[in-house]
Amino acid sequence: MSNRVVCREASHAGSWYTASGPQLNAQLEGWLSQVQSTKRPARAIIAPHAGYTYCGSCAAHAYKQVDPSITRRIFILGPSHHVPLSRCALSSVDIYRTPLYDLRIDQKIYGELWKTGMFERMSLQTDEDEHSIEMHLPYTAKAMESHKDEFTIIPVLVGALSESKEQEFGKLFSKYLADPSNLFVVSSDFCHWGNIIEQLDPVSFSNYLKKYHNTICGRHPIGVLLNAITELQKNGMNMSFSFLNYAQSSQCRNWQDSSVSYAAGALTVH
Repeated sequence: MSNRVVCREASHAGSWYTASGPQLNAQLEGWLSQVQSTKRPARAIIAPHAGYTYCGSCAAHAYKQVDPSITRRIFILGPSHHVPLSRCALSSVDIYRTPLYDLRIDQKIYGELWKTGMFERMSLQTDEDEHSIEMHLPYTAKAMESHKDEFTIIPVLVGALSESKEQEFGKLFSKYLADPSNLFVVSSDFCHWGNIIEQLDPVSFSNYLKKYHNTICGRHPIGVLLNAITELQKNGMNMSFSFLNYAQSSQCRNWQDSSVSYAAGALTVH
């Protein structure tokens, strides 16, 4: 049996963000230094996955709420942009590379998830083509740099789940969300302001999407998170979610214009 360590390269470095470690570190430091940690420690955050030129400063508002002193496992839930998925998929590698330092996948948690029979494996090609998880890796590395040898990541590619599947995955992930040493990162851009999410009600969120056809590309990862929260609320856990920043790629001046919205928010447990 081979013990070869398989790595996912930082395939979007040099295009979506700089491939220079020192330059990237300075950029992230600059954005983080301009925001406040008002919702720390976050149990979950929602942050965008566009190029850092567009959303780097917005994402800082979410990552500023991360407490590296208590965080030991980081679940990163990103939507699938390139391959059709009706379930969720786990990576087939051991290490995710970033220009800052390498991030280790938690193979113990992966083993627990795989045993449920609810997951697929994504190929290395699919993994490296997808940007929704990768765009959170440099920020994760930066937020955790003071404890960089003390945490692991659990990347999960989320498919186009039905509402019942979102409930199933939410229930599965709820036990991990209940653990204060775990952090959930939900990757999503927005088309319009998605503040219905602050109600923490998956049914209201689903009805909102059906009514307004808001193209929230991370709607399924968000749906999984909301269902996990609902599961914990049934057991008496008190949580709140607040959006902390909102930005746009460009201003729309007439009906033909298009724009992508970016929002950063944090979930806290009381």
